[in-house]
Amino acid sequence: MLELLARLELGPMFRALMRNKIGALLIALQIALTLTIMVNAIFMMQERSQQMARASGLDETNTFYLSNTVFAQDYNLKTALQQDLQRIRQTPGVVDAIQLNAIPLSGGGWSMSLQTKAGDDIEGTGSAVYMVDEHGINALGVELIAGENFQSSDIGWREIGSTKWPAKTIITKALAEAMFEGDWKSALGKTVYIDNHQPMQITGIINTLQAPWNGWNGVERSMLVPQQLDGKGSRFFIRTEPGRRDELMPVIEKMLAESDRGRIIRNVTSMEQTRDESYQEHQATNTILLTVIIVLTLITGFGIVGLAMFSINRRTRQIGTRRALGASQWQVMRYFMLENLLISFAGVMLGAAGAVGLNIWLVATFSMSPLSPVLLVIGIVALLIVGQLAVSYPALVASKISPATATRGRA
Repeated sequence: MLELLARLELGPMFRALMRNKIGALLIALQIALTLTIMVNAIFMMQERSQQMARASGLDETNTFYLSNTVFAQDYNLKTALQQDLQRIRQTPGVVDAIQLNAIPLSGGGWSMSLQTKAGDDIEGTGSAVYMVDEHGINALGVELIAGENFQSSDIGWREIGSTKWPAKTIITKALAEAMFEGDWKSALGKTVYIDNHQPMQITGIINTLQAPWNGWNGVERSMLVPQQLDGKGSRFFIRTEPGRRDELMPVIEKMLAESDRGRIIRNVTSMEQTRDESYQEHQATNTILLTVIIVLTLITGFGIVGLAMFSINRRTRQIGTRRALGASQWQVMRYFMLENLLISFAGVMLGAAGAVGLNIWLVATFSMSPLSPVLLVIGIVALLIVGQLAVSYPALVASKISPATATRGRA
């Protein structure tokens, strides 16, 4: 062991670093800061990327929606709605269509609390509310995993300002798990209570349907209720055959606009566009974090290069003497690369402690998940590699110093 340490010249390295301890300390601190920020930034990027990748439950690539705003005074809303839906459903290439009160991931919608027992003081479970008819499951493209769909006889009209709820509901698996202690299958057929006292029977369970709010911790808790809105502003949600969405969007918009001049058809939007808009802030944040990581890594790399070049210029005569005594170019390069490895190692150890400390604060403040040890190890290895790459050029320059030129230089 002693022979190995002597061969690696750790003693002379430490003494040389102590003569320039301020520079070495600054680089170590820079590496520590970079690791602290980099690891937590990558961790936050991963969490946001996972959120953006969550399945909405919809057939997103083949669905779109549009707004139907009525301004005519003598407008029969109920009759017109059924006629509109019939026209859309009969359009070649359309799989199904519904009136829908809210759009998943759109940022705006309805929410209610469901209780397993009736009462004003009973704690409930929050859920997004989607009002659909018997075509809802097919039009949304969601998967019914238990129970049965609504029948046409179940569908009722919801007047503006009404507080009455239907007797049946279909809920998501996530909502069932939240209400029945993880046993989602036991939810089927159970009676739950909405608005504290109104009973609803769970007649079906769907696999996934996200709420309109992507930042909500209950984003996968949703319920379908068999109602249609009797209002002058509504949305049509349309599902098409695979690959025909973009073709049918203008066709259906034009058909509805021309079929009745007493309303305005606008805001024709695909679900893919809605998803992109919903996660704009996530994507922008990830871009900023990635930029910060790249900039910090480059600054750290240039700092290592600067320190190494400064050290080489101060030790030109020493390097030349070693070359004159028979040191090979590789031995000179190894010396400076190992010296940098020592500084980098001290920096990443300090940075690892800083990264864990910062993550503990983030977990406590923003309810984030704990940092993955694998990510921390990857960050440490990555910065050690960056340090070696950064010092390789100065080390190569040092290895090419001529013994004769060095001995003529100043001490």
